[in-house]
Amino acid sequence: MTQIEPNAEPNADEKDATGEIRDRIVKLSSEEAAELLDETHPHLSVEVLQQINPAIAFDILEEMDVDARQAILEAAPPLQQNQWSRNENYEEDTVGRLMEPPLTVLLPHQTISDAIDAVKDLARTTLVTYLYVVDEGGRLLGLVTMRDLLLADDDAILRDVMAAEPFTLSPRMELPEAMKLVVSRHFPIYPVVEEGNILVGLVRGRVLFEEQAFEISAQPGRMVGVDKEERLSTPWPRSLKFRHPWLQLNLFTAFIAAAVVGIFQGTIDEIVILAAFLPVLAGQSGNTGCQALAVALRGLTLGELDSGKERALVAKEGLLGLFNGAMVGVTAAIGMYLAARAQGAAEPLTLSFIVFAAMIGSCVVSGIAGATIPLILRKLGADPATASSIFLTTATDVVSMGLFLGLATLLLI
Repeated sequence: MTQIEPNAEPNADEKDATGEIRDRIVKLSSEEAAELLDETHPHLSVEVLQQINPAIAFDILEEMDVDARQAILEAAPPLQQNQWSRNENYEEDTVGRLMEPPLTVLLPHQTISDAIDAVKDLARTTLVTYLYVVDEGGRLLGLVTMRDLLLADDDAILRDVMAAEPFTLSPRMELPEAMKLVVSRHFPIYPVVEEGNILVGLVRGRVLFEEQAFEISAQPGRMVGVDKEERLSTPWPRSLKFRHPWLQLNLFTAFIAAAVVGIFQGTIDEIVILAAFLPVLAGQSGNTGCQALAVALRGLTLGELDSGKERALVAKEGLLGLFNGAMVGVTAAIGMYLAARAQGAAEPLTLSFIVFAAMIGSCVVSGIAGATIPLILRKLGADPATASSIFLTTATDVVSMGLFLGLATLLLI
């Protein structure tokens, strides 16, 4: 049952080459990294892929040319081959995509002396943190720390020194859920088990936190249509391919907002001062919606938004929109009154009321929209952050301008 596959220690030149390629790859998209590895010796590619985040390594393999990918799989140790094949069975953004092969797997009747002999060669090239004790069927029984291994008698058996029933993760567990479970534990490595407690891999705590940090850092870009694959080094044609479709969508939604203004063109022609306050309404409601959107996305990413709490979130953001809209509405109303008096516009008090009411209504709607848009996208099976800012801007512009000009038409025309 011992699964140790010690690799020959690379020479200095191989280490330098591996480090150089690894440092380049982590700055590239998976497609660009795949192109780089297509031109790299398979054995060197294996070394590089084993040193980076397993999820990134898997994404790169998926993008590679079929022949180059097959050459890498054939050059990889059997355990790594099996692990990459196993990880393919799990959904993206789950623990299963982050798994590494468990190298130090031993049987409960083996002695401490047997265990030391088994890991001695492996420890020269690999950091060994735990030994995993399984039965003949691969069921995880416990783990042995290196401290316990060194302090125990040589003839003691692993069953007697292992920590039984260790904390484990499921490979089908989504990353936010896994993060909630491990955030207070701080173990360096977590065993991953399938149904029946069968050990199927390991995931490093560092990798979990890297994935979560990357997910959070990618959100601002996805909100405005920047793909998470895009890096500083991405060639401009590829960046254009990533970004341009969303700009076309943004232009379409801008036409919708413009059409709303066009409906009330007669009102604007008659009360010119209204045009000066359109960006004020749009700006304030847009900012209110973006605040709600940021909180909702953060909650979804960190796994804080449990099922059943969606209504509470929407109600909270609507209430915040009401109070914020009322407070900024007072300031905007004063500004409208002073501007209307200075320009000699008719009914400055009515204009002030219109600004005040429109500000409240648009901030309430934008707060609710900011909370509901990512929830709707998630319900539809899409990434909640994807172009959410574009959809939010459309909603806030249409509502703020439509409400403002509609009230003006109703009360003054």
